[in-house]
Amino acid sequence: LAAERRNGDFLRGLIASGRVDCAHDLSDGGLVVALAEMALAGGIGAEIDISPLGLTPEAALFGEDQARYLIAVRPIEVAPIIGAAESAGVPVCRLGETGGDSLRAAGLFECDLASLRAAHESFFPTLMQGGRSA
Repeated sequence: LAAERRNGDFLRGLIASGRVDCAHDLSDGGLVVALAEMALAGGIGAEIDISPLGLTPEAALFGEDQARYLIAVRPIEVAPIIGAAESAGVPVCRLGETGGDSLRAAGLFECDLASLRAAHESFFPTLMQGGRSA
């Protein structure tokens, strides 16, 4: 709980200062779900490298650990935010960059946003039709 409070307070400060373009917690589905939801909401892809996390791909992409957040910031803010986080005792690492029309993690997955959006938006109607495509 102490880590949740420390990390949450730090993030709220960044948001209040206008330094964060968007943020998402990693509690429901982990990093890959947060990344997909942010990409769909913003209509912009991203390329990430999970190696700085030092975790297995499954833990890095799907771990629902408390006190973890994914943020997107302007390039000019990366170094200052990393420095501020380190000073505040908040673990932080740079995972990648936004851009393009797909989500990519080198050697792990690549999915274009159009396919991701189609799957996301068709799930409930397909489920209501008894699992059959229209």
